[in-house]
Amino acid sequence: MKQLKDILYRVSLEEVIGRTDQDINAIHFDSREIKVNDCFIAIDGEKANGHDFIEKAVEFGATAVICEEMPKTISNDVTYVRVNDSRQAMAYMANHYYDSPSKSLKLIGVTGTNGKTTTTSLMYQLFKNLGFPVGLISTVVIKINEKSISTSLTTPDSLTINKHMRDMVDAGVEYCFMEVSSHGIDQKRTLGLDFDVTAFTNLSHDHLDYHHSFAEYRDVKKQLFDQLPKTAVAVSNKDDKNGEFILQNTSAKKVFYGIKTIADFRAKILEKSFEGLKLELNGLEVWSRFIGDFNVYNLLAVYAVASQFDLLELEIVEALTKLEPVAGRFQHLVSPKKKVHAVVDYAHTPDALKNVLKTLNSIRTNNETLTTIVGCGGNRDKTKRPVMGNIATSLSTQVIFTSDNPRFENPDEIIDDVEAGVEAQNTSKYIRITDRGQAIKTACKMAQANDIILIAGKGHETYQDVNGVKNDFDDVEHVTTNFKLFNL
Repeated sequence: MKQLKDILYRVSLEEVIGRTDQDINAIHFDSREIKVNDCFIAIDGEKANGHDFIEKAVEFGATAVICEEMPKTISNDVTYVRVNDSRQAMAYMANHYYDSPSKSLKLIGVTGTNGKTTTTSLMYQLFKNLGFPVGLISTVVIKINEKSISTSLTTPDSLTINKHMRDMVDAGVEYCFMEVSSHGIDQKRTLGLDFDVTAFTNLSHDHLDYHHSFAEYRDVKKQLFDQLPKTAVAVSNKDDKNGEFILQNTSAKKVFYGIKTIADFRAKILEKSFEGLKLELNGLEVWSRFIGDFNVYNLLAVYAVASQFDLLELEIVEALTKLEPVAGRFQHLVSPKKKVHAVVDYAHTPDALKNVLKTLNSIRTNNETLTTIVGCGGNRDKTKRPVMGNIATSLSTQVIFTSDNPRFENPDEIIDDVEAGVEAQNTSKYIRITDRGQAIKTACKMAQANDIILIAGKGHETYQDVNGVKNDFDDVEHVTTNFKLFNL
């Protein structure tokens, strides 16, 4: 238990009704989780407004309520605290309730449009391989050493973040690697966390349904670096046109990486194929199992971050050569007989799709067919749909437009939006198959020896979200099943 007044440290209080010198058992922003002596934080969310559930929380036993508007009904046994921003208050309260766990960790945050999951996962893998106790907070999973916990958000809410970090500290974890999304920054989920190093990967078209403009999206990402203290390190991709802008107002030490420009950590690509990459990193030759220029940037980010800690350069470079690719991120499958190549990738933004297709075109012989299977998610940024349709048909031999996660939209109408971006000279290059399973089956049936199939958009996901129901669906399973079915 903690005293309410201690948990409220650093929270700007607008009005208080009741006592703050009372014990609080737990903090929740979901009224259904409230028990006796708990504190309820009313959050105005995307689907529901927590202020509508204050009375219900009190009925369940809440003895403290944090809100932006005082309820009409005031209970004499409850303390009500009015704040200007409930999300901000929750971030500070979560931090204090769990005894500021991020201060006891070496916390590394990674933000950017693409590459966050791969980069954080590789950092986790590298430090784990070097013998350190490690934690990971990513889109795919939360890990505490070997223990895995499922997750559905790139950046969880501040209560969940601090709880997991407290569990990490209690488990002896030294390094925690965390994906930081623009939504997470904007909604104050990372406020109060003590980052030692933050890294910026790249910035391109995404989430404009939420941020409304690219400038707003960029500036939200920038906030993560603006808030860093002088003792922290800010790592950035110098080749990205926003790489230097993102760090321009940070107080932290600045470190840059790149391939095309002079940077603190620089790579030169010597060889590339489906087997991997031969690189020169700051003068040292390295072989990696990873494929594609975008993965060179991911490896550079890992290299740059790892170098900020007390590790030998050769030790880091050797560890980089042993890293394994991340599931659903340019996951490469080869059929046993006809050597058909299938690549399953999470590419769900125009820039990510372009990068994957450019990589495939750079290592193919052009004697084979490159088939791209792609769709776009429902209830998300609609402006990127025609752009992705254009990219897919411009950079592929043939394309199958299909369903991704339609959510509450009509999947055929989503495909209409994607199709609208196809240029006249490419209209003969695509077909529409709404059923994703049938789309993969069709691509495999058409495949000849050495052909390449890209299945983009869902990557690691093992479900398809249709009308609020997550049905079992795994791109990798469908590929392997059809490889066998067609004796490829």
